[in-house]
Amino acid sequence: MVRVMASGVFDIIHTGHIHYLQQAKALGDELIVVVACDDTVRKNKHEPITPESMRVKIVSSMKPVDKAILGKGGDIFDVVKEISPDIIVLGFDQTFKEADLAKRLKENGLGHIKVTRASEYADDLTATRKIIKKIRKLEDGT
Repeated sequence: MVRVMASGVFDIIHTGHIHYLQQAKALGDELIVVVACDDTVRKNKHEPITPESMRVKIVSSMKPVDKAILGKGGDIFDVVKEISPDIIVLGFDQTFKEADLAKRLKENGLGHIKVTRASEYADDLTATRKIIKKIRKLEDGT
């Protein structure tokens, strides 16, 4: 059985998320998704719109997902060790570089894990920031 791990914020679900999770699931038998906790979202992106518990529930109900868990603040390798994936799939816009992550995995005794990146999905509203921007324009009447 090939276990695949994906991760993200999943604040406002959009087609980019669906595409990402479908690609990740296609690489293995089981897809486990780590949903960023609210503290991590605040630290790295923005104030979460949807609470972490709701985001985990939404992601766990998506067809490609076998299991969704809430991420933990701190060392990201703790959750990787807990899940023990064969493959980690990065979203096309996630800031990790595949080679850097592979090196850090090796340094943490996890060098057997393959790292790959999902391809971009060409759709109009494939990012939470794009959706928020469009909503603001509609509110402003522009």
